[in-house]
Amino acid sequence: MIKKTLFNNKQNSWTTINTEDKEELKKLYTEYGIDDEIVEYSLDKNERAHLDYEAKTNTFVLIFNVPNRQKIDNHYETIPMTFIIKDNRFITITNKKNQYVVSAMERYLDGNPDITLFKFLFSSLFLVTDFFFPYIEEMNAGRKKVNDKLKEKTSKQNLLLLSDLETGIVYFVSASKQNVVLLEQVKTHQLYKGLSDIEKEELEDVVIEAKQLVEMTQLSSQILQQLSGTYTNILNNNLNEGMRILTVLSVLLTIPTIITGFFGMNMPLPLENNTSGWLITIILSVFLWFALSFALRKIMK
Repeated sequence: MIKKTLFNNKQNSWTTINTEDKEELKKLYTEYGIDDEIVEYSLDKNERAHLDYEAKTNTFVLIFNVPNRQKIDNHYETIPMTFIIKDNRFITITNKKNQYVVSAMERYLDGNPDITLFKFLFSSLFLVTDFFFPYIEEMNAGRKKVNDKLKEKTSKQNLLLLSDLETGIVYFVSASKQNVVLLEQVKTHQLYKGLSDIEKEELEDVVIEAKQLVEMTQLSSQILQQLSGTYTNILNNNLNEGMRILTVLSVLLTIPTIITGFFGMNMPLPLENNTSGWLITIILSVFLWFALSFALRKIMK
């Protein structure tokens, strides 16, 4: 699906291309005079955020990370989205997973029809950055719920929920850092000198927002790591306590085994002809059992 919108007093055009068909995208890029190599960037689901500029065709390409609203294996991930500026054209390449970004951009453009090309680009990146925050807040709320469950019972299911949150926040930390690096590259690029003061100010706002996102995701990640480490130590401590109890029980159970084994030998033994010999043996076993139990308790303390 292709949609074209004019803005800035019809001086610029915005073309939205929603497709996952490589051949179709190649035809469109040929029509707009864009290098075919960008097709690989546009459709690669694992593409990292980066900047490309083709001086011969005056093509400026941004691959920016956006949140994926659909959970994958019970955690959130991010997907790349392509922004292209060529001459007076602004082109966005989307699919069904990041189409929601275009809807937000359309609403923004409806309220600001006279904005310049690069201001529209930077404003769109600001919108994308803001989309991350609700998911971070959702994961923070999920962390609190999982923490409460783990305090009640440190079960495998609750630990897996904590692991899913850790996985999701790792994706967000990586994506937000890549986005900041990309924005800093824009500030050092030669085209930055040709931007107006308003466009530079808008870019600076995006950088500030992106850095705040990095700080927020890193803080959430550190809290999750600390929480995970705490419950790992608790499990290890419970395991050590269980092994200690089993060791003590195994030592104590050797007392009656040794005594009964001794009196079970086929040879003359003390108390052999005594009718109360079995009772004396039991009393001796119980006495030694309590004595050893008392000694072990003192040692363990």
